[in-house]
Amino acid sequence: MEPPEEPLRPVIYTMENKPIVTCAGDQTLFASVYPTLSQQLPREPMEWRRSYGRAPKMIHLESNFVQFKEELLPKEGNKALLTFPFLHIYWTECCDTEVYKATLKDDITKWQNVLKAHSSVDWLIVVVESDAKKKNKTNILPRTSIVDKIRNDFCNKQSDRCVVLCDPLKDSSRTQESWNAFLTKLRTLLLMSFTKNLGKFEDDMRTLREKRTEPGWSFCDYFMVQEELAFVFEMLQQFEDALVQYDELDALFSQYVVNFGAGDGANWLTFFCQSVKSWNGLILRKPIDMEKRELIQSQEATLLDLRSYLFSRQCTLLIFLQRPWEVSQRALELLHNCVQELKLLEVSVPPGALDCWVFLSCLEVLQRIEGCCDRAQIDSNISHTVGLWSYATEKLKSLGYLCGLVSENGPNSEDLNRTVDLLAGLGAERPETAKTAQSPYKKLKEALSSVEAFEKHYLDLSHATIEMYTSIGRIRSAKLVGKDLAEFYMRKKSPQKAEVYLQNALKNYVAEGWALPITHTRKQLAECQKHLGQIENYLQTSSLLASDSHLTEDERKHFCQEILNFANQQKESPGLKVILSMHSFAQLKHLHFDPSNALVHVGGTLSIEITLLSQMPVSVQVEQIAISVHFSIEKNSYRKTAEWLTKHKTSNGIISFPNENSSVPFSRSNSPALELYEMYERSPSDNSLNTTGIICKNVHMLLRRQESSSSLEIPSGVTLEDGAHILKCSNVTLDPGVNKIIFKTQAKEPGTYTLRQMCTSVGQVQFVLPHIYPIVQYDVYSQDPQLKVEPLTEKSSEASLMIQSSEKVTSVSLPMAPAYHMIEFELEVLSLPSAPTTSGESDKLGNKDPHRKNKEKQKAGNCMVTLDQKVSIDCPWSIYSTIIALTFNIPFKATHSLLSAGKRKYIQVCVQNLSELGFQLSDSNLIDTGNSPELQLVPLNAKCQQHIYSKQSVFFVWELMWTKELPPSMHCHFSLDFYPASEDRSISLKPYSYEFQVENFFTLYNVKAEIFPPLGTEYCKTGSLCSLEVSITRLSDLLEVDKDEALTESDDYCTTKLMYEVVDNSSNWAVCGKSSGVISMPVTARATHKVHMEVMPLFAGYLPFPDVRLFKYLPHHSAHSTQLDADSWIENDNLSVDKNMDDQTDNSSLKSKSSSHSAASMEHKGLPMPRLQPFPSGQVFNSSTGMQILVIPSKDDHILEVSVT
Repeated sequence: MEPPEEPLRPVIYTMENKPIVTCAGDQTLFASVYPTLSQQLPREPMEWRRSYGRAPKMIHLESNFVQFKEELLPKEGNKALLTFPFLHIYWTECCDTEVYKATLKDDITKWQNVLKAHSSVDWLIVVVESDAKKKNKTNILPRTSIVDKIRNDFCNKQSDRCVVLCDPLKDSSRTQESWNAFLTKLRTLLLMSFTKNLGKFEDDMRTLREKRTEPGWSFCDYFMVQEELAFVFEMLQQFEDALVQYDELDALFSQYVVNFGAGDGANWLTFFCQSVKSWNGLILRKPIDMEKRELIQSQEATLLDLRSYLFSRQCTLLIFLQRPWEVSQRALELLHNCVQELKLLEVSVPPGALDCWVFLSCLEVLQRIEGCCDRAQIDSNISHTVGLWSYATEKLKSLGYLCGLVSENGPNSEDLNRTVDLLAGLGAERPETAKTAQSPYKKLKEALSSVEAFEKHYLDLSHATIEMYTSIGRIRSAKLVGKDLAEFYMRKKSPQKAEVYLQNALKNYVAEGWALPITHTRKQLAECQKHLGQIENYLQTSSLLASDSHLTEDERKHFCQEILNFANQQKESPGLKVILSMHSFAQLKHLHFDPSNALVHVGGTLSIEITLLSQMPVSVQVEQIAISVHFSIEKNSYRKTAEWLTKHKTSNGIISFPNENSSVPFSRSNSPALELYEMYERSPSDNSLNTTGIICKNVHMLLRRQESSSSLEIPSGVTLEDGAHILKCSNVTLDPGVNKIIFKTQAKEPGTYTLRQMCTSVGQVQFVLPHIYPIVQYDVYSQDPQLKVEPLTEKSSEASLMIQSSEKVTSVSLPMAPAYHMIEFELEVLSLPSAPTTSGESDKLGNKDPHRKNKEKQKAGNCMVTLDQKVSIDCPWSIYSTIIALTFNIPFKATHSLLSAGKRKYIQVCVQNLSELGFQLSDSNLIDTGNSPELQLVPLNAKCQQHIYSKQSVFFVWELMWTKELPPSMHCHFSLDFYPASEDRSISLKPYSYEFQVENFFTLYNVKAEIFPPLGTEYCKTGSLCSLEVSITRLSDLLEVDKDEALTESDDYCTTKLMYEVVDNSSNWAVCGKSSGVISMPVTARATHKVHMEVMPLFAGYLPFPDVRLFKYLPHHSAHSTQLDADSWIENDNLSVDKNMDDQTDNSSLKSKSSSHSAASMEHKGLPMPRLQPFPSGQVFNSSTGMQILVIPSKDDHILEVSVT
């Protein structure tokens, strides 16, 4: 019988390859089921579990079914997996026992013997059952007898190797179940065969790799073995695993090349060290380059052949994995690495051959990516491909220079011969690109054909690369390509086109502070400016280069000499002066005045010494150094006294100027520093902190555009001011480094002289410093005798002074003194802050009355109180009075508080040190200014001296004792002696005093709260009701303070209405029932009222008692309404009690607040609203404050919450 198809010789085109399965037995039978089998087999995926802990994968199995022949079985030592049959199937539909015994059994035996001879154990016998044949043969045994015989004869221990396929051509459920079972078995056996054979292949491959240190080991042989594994993975569509195989080969070869460069070379590397004779670039348009693969297999491949083939395989797999942008990234790395590997292996490469290979490869990769991506994808991924565009542009430029296509006269004969040799190394164009109009081969051949064609291709590539770099924000790279374009235009004698690119690049480098690129670009720009005849720009650039430390000494001298040559030419033929910026020629470092205060009288001489740092590499003869001076007269010239001028001058007369980097005047290192400040936002009501943060105060300096922040290069249009006042110094030699020049001037006219500009003249070239900063000034004055009053830092020498002092005026007579001399004297001025009507002493010359002002300033927060005193000074020679302000700081702040313990009263005074100094305190005293004999203040303070540090507080306490009824108010005076801790006690200072008043401080009521557990229990429990008893006890009889609206008098019996309220701000208790009420309290001593209510503890632990508050209940008297009963008011929910009343101190405000609120809330009902008035501090004593009671948890609770206070 003829097979349905002849077995084909495997073709190494991995996407068409499939695992081979041989079919023996009835070929006609197999041909009938083949269409269904080939369609159903890959439909369901199978989980492929591999060894070495690799993750399982789901794969779809496909197979190439071929007729069984012994020639297909692998020979000993054959490692080809693509031609390896993974499974052998024997097909039969025999249903006759006699036929089985006569022919079928012998045929299967021969088939198995052939498999055993080749050690193949992956086989399967398929018995096809057909109902049609079963009906034609009525005397046959059941079908299971044939299957049983086959299993007994051939599948003793592997009964699953014989399967039954029932009526495969019918469309029935039985047929479908039979097919499913058969396909599952077939997939399982195929996977088992893959796993076993691939595992054995990988083990053999590892063994071969471990032998790589042996002398006879060959990388090419190993390459073919591991590539065979990659082919199998690709055949199974496991492209990631296939890519890993090529990456391992790539890494292994790269490591050998690196080792070779380090002196540890392998013998087989000599095959790749042969000279490069072909440089036709990468081939990426077909999956496998068979030509280069055969060269590798025969060990005749060069380094470029191996790298080209290896990358083409990686590229194919990456395209299958839909990762085209990784192709461009790997291609760029490959091209750069190949250049280095050729150098390491010392491979002989003709000049320009590598440039051709790189150029063709870049374009081939780009076109391959364009072939599998649409334009939108390419435009959005320019960042991945722009590197290849740039590299291709660079290599085309190198080829143009090499072949003479950029020279002014065009290529010569030698250049033409070199071009012919390079084109010959490209060989013939490959068939797959022969019909492509813009193939890399055609582009390179056309670019090298003529000067015009090269210029067109090079400019197109350069502009496209610049546009791509700019679009993705890589400005530096774009400027670098622009510099190459500028160099190209300079070679083409087009400096006007080159200047634009050089200026743009230099602007970018200066803005970012790249010193070396700045130097290199300036050299190119100088050459360009020289060709264009831009004399001023060329001289300015030359001065920058002459001062550039990144150039050699000879280069710096050359540019300096260019400036001097131009200056000497202009001397011989005077013409237009050239004005340049000075910062590159010399820098102003220091300026020193003599006299040091830069102050001179009319007719005096002023000397100015400047320190110049010459940045030229040679000595320069300067004809003149001039400083232009601006003269001005102040409108308020009377303030320009000698003393005022001296106060605003530097003491040493030396002014330093900031360092300036001449080569990078606006570099990133000169950007301003961050000025960060803390920011607080407080609530306007209680001054509490709401938000805090950090703000930058110079953000406008930091976030400005770098490129527009300055002109970056030397500012053009430097102008020299014309002025009548000029300081000059002629014939000066500026040596490299520090030079000192002295200017002298005689003061003629009083006023202020400001140094504005400095100009250094070398021939007709003038170097100008347009602005001298910081501002430098000197003053010339002419005036009458002056008097200056200021604090002295040191003790003045003893002088003979006549002092006459009275209550308000202190007169000081000064001795005679020479002209323009200063007399110093010292007065002690004492301030009395406790007596505001008395000001400090005034210094007075003459006999006029002083003008005296006294103003006390209290700053917010814990700051010292300041006391301003004005001192008026009159001089007989002047009609004006000089006003001097003296500010005195009061270092302390005092506060008082009234403390109660039952009826006992204590007064506490807190003294806080607000200054930065420490003090010694002593002799604290508190007295009653009313001198009441019934009152006595008993001190409870230490009598020894106390030290109070800065920002520290000290407390003093007195107990208030009385014998009779207390007065309604008491005026107190507190005094305290102090002196600075750093000084001795000899300093005489007035005691610090503080006055205050205490009112209504007698304890009227004692409030006591008690909590009792429920009856029959020892402790309070959470969730259970406890009894709260509040006792309010009157401690005194009727007093004057009780006589108010709440008091009711009848028959010598007085009562007052009180309101109590029980609250728990800590939420530990729940008050059950009414929490507040109004009671009528007898105004007699020891009168007690008790209130009972129930409370429920919400937490376990030691809980503080609820707060009990007491208020005066004042009725509202209304002429048109009747007064309601107090209890009805309490039960009415509209009664509003201010929870913070007891913390307030202003009773009147409380009354008005309560009244207004009550009226507003009840106005619509026409009902009057009572008022609640809190007791002043000290009139109510709560003896339960701070008490706690133990609350235990309930037995039914599973979660215990404990409140810790």
